[in-house]
Amino acid sequence: MTVARINFIELPARNLGAARAFYSTVFGWKLTDFGPSYSCTMSGNVDLGLQGDMSEAPATPLAAVLGEDLEAAQATVEREGGAISKPIFGFPGGRRFHFLDPNGLELAVMQAD
Repeated sequence: MTVARINFIELPARNLGAARAFYSTVFGWKLTDFGPSYSCTMSGNVDLGLQGDMSEAPATPLAAVLGEDLEAAQATVEREGGAISKPIFGFPGGRRFHFLDPNGLELAVMQAD
């Protein structure tokens, strides 16, 4: 994988409406809805996602690294001892997979459309 950077942080949001209102008011962030249970900023820098579907939400904040070749990145993660927690899947705007690093922390690698 080429040099990559964290470009997205996803937070669990048990009360999506309250989270949207809080971040919009406190920081002035504009959030875009993607269905009834997901909102995110779309600044193109390091964006924030709020996952309101608790069955899909990460247990802790989830950092996503921007990558170019998901299949190659997933193979490298596995070869280096990472464990895949969610294989490659699509979402509005791209594809990603989740993995656990050697300390058990969950991260994601994403590829934009």
